[in-house]
Amino acid sequence: MLLMIGALPVVGQSATDPLPEANPARPTVSTPATLPPVGYVQFEMGMLNATISPEFSTRLGINQVTKLALKPRFELFIQTEPYVHSRNGAEKAVHPGEVFAGAQAVLVSGHDSWPTVAVSYVRRLYESPAPELDLGTFRQSLVLLASTDLRGFHFDGNLIATEQSRGGVRRAQNAQTLSISHPLKNITIGGEVWHFSQPFLASNTVGVLWEVSYQLRRNLILDVGFDRGLTNTSTHWEVFSGFTYLLPRRLWRK
Repeated sequence: MLLMIGALPVVGQSATDPLPEANPARPTVSTPATLPPVGYVQFEMGMLNATISPEFSTRLGINQVTKLALKPRFELFIQTEPYVHSRNGAEKAVHPGEVFAGAQAVLVSGHDSWPTVAVSYVRRLYESPAPELDLGTFRQSLVLLASTDLRGFHFDGNLIATEQSRGGVRRAQNAQTLSISHPLKNITIGGEVWHFSQPFLASNTVGVLWEVSYQLRRNLILDVGFDRGLTNTSTHWEVFSGFTYLLPRRLWRK
């Protein structure tokens, strides 16, 4: 997708055009049902440092998501993890992480107290030998998304169904997430609860996430936060930071 973006001409904007506003999905587990502005490439990059999980003692990963909305109700995206450093006891390893591609379509555009409702499909393109977080990895997933604003708070909720695979064996996984945030001028404070089943461990992982983001510009948002796992098979601690950047130029004319 990056090669495709690089091959497209960038259309200039006049001085009167407003700077577009980024629509970040990071750093929460929940993904918003709303999309970035049409024709603008959005980059979401960050670092996640995790400790003590079923597959590792420590894990440091660099993650990146590129999004492009082709229509007001349709976007394409690609998710990569170019660097993963992990340790399990005395064993250390460095690998590139997995690569996923997907699409998201808005089914209902929200207004007033009515939520925006969307659906997304994600497919794995590359399977990595790097150890996974407590969420596990999947071959494909289907997500129902809802987002709304109510009484000064923003809500994002996801219902997720995935197909996990290991050694040729496939299992179904289900998950639910709910993120709530509140803006304070350029600062937004948010909290999230999430649950994922763990079909290969016959268990469940549950966590609570807290994050703070700062809108440096309309198209640039910085974030930092942490996540605490609540079950024996959950990753104990995750600390993360990153940014969302929306390119200020459209790839094509309106």
